[in-house]
Amino acid sequence: MTTLGTRPPETTPPAPPPTGAAPSPSPLRRVGPWLLNGYAGAVVFILFLPILVIILFSFNDPVGKFNFVWKGFSLEAWQDPFKYEPLVDAMIVSLEVAAVSTVISAVLGTLIAVALVRYRFTGSGATNTFLVLPLTTPEVVMGASLLTLFLDLNWATGFWTIVIAHAMFQISFVALTVKARVRGFDWSLEDAAMDLGATPLRTFLRVTFPLILPGVVAAAMLSFALSMDDFIITLFNSGNEVTYPLFVNNAAKTALPPQINVMATLIMLASLVVIGLSQIYTRWRTRG
Repeated sequence: MTTLGTRPPETTPPAPPPTGAAPSPSPLRRVGPWLLNGYAGAVVFILFLPILVIILFSFNDPVGKFNFVWKGFSLEAWQDPFKYEPLVDAMIVSLEVAAVSTVISAVLGTLIAVALVRYRFTGSGATNTFLVLPLTTPEVVMGASLLTLFLDLNWATGFWTIVIAHAMFQISFVALTVKARVRGFDWSLEDAAMDLGATPLRTFLRVTFPLILPGVVAAAMLSFALSMDDFIITLFNSGNEVTYPLFVNNAAKTALPPQINVMATLIMLASLVVIGLSQIYTRWRTRG
C-alpha cells in the first residue's frame, strides 16, 4: 500500500527466457527455392521445345517429301536454303507485308498512345476500349469481316488488303505497348523545350520521341513478328498472294522440305540480332 505523494517502487521487467540457437528452417523452406527454380526451368523448356525442334530438323536428312521424322544429320538444306523458289517468294511477300504494315502501325499507334496519355478529350475512354477490341476479337471473325468490307468496296484482295488487315490489329499492340512507356514520361520537359522557343513538332522530334523510342522499337518488333506469324486473317484477305505461313500450310499437305525449317531458323537468328543490337543501343544511351 502506498501513501499519498510517494512513488510506488519500480519493478524491473522479467528477463526474457534464453532463446538459445535459432530454429532450423523447415524442410519445405529449404527445398522451396529449388522446386520453384526447377518448375520455372521446366516451363521455359516446354516453351522453347518447339523452337529447338525447328532448329534441329533444319539439319535433318529426310527420306521422301516430308521432314517429320529424324533420319540423320545433314547440312544439305543449309548449303542451299533458297532451293525452292515458291518458298523464297512467299518469304519475300511476308517480309514486305510485315515491313509496310509495321511502319504504318508504328506511326499511327505511337501517335494514338501519346494523344491518349498526354491529352484529355471527349471520347478518350471509348478510344481505349476500342484499342482492346481487335485483341479480343477472334481472328476468324476479324478476317471474315475484313473480307466482307473489301468485297463491298470492290477491292481486289491481294498485297494491300493483307497490309491493311495486319495494320488493323498491329495498331492496337503498338498503342498499348507505347502507352506503357509514355505513362512515366515527364511532360515538363516538353514545356521547358517550348519555353525555350522550340516548336511543337521540333519538341516532339528532339525531346519526346528519343525518350519513348525504346518503347516504340519494342512495339514495332512485336508487330513485325505478329505480321510474320499471322495465318487466319491473311488466309481470308490474301487473294492470290502467298505468304510464308500460307506456304507452310499448303506444303504440309504435299511436301515439307527442311528448307522451311532453315528459313524459320534464319528469321529467329535475325530477331535475336535485332534484339541484341537494341539492348546495346539502350545501354549506350543510358551510359551516355
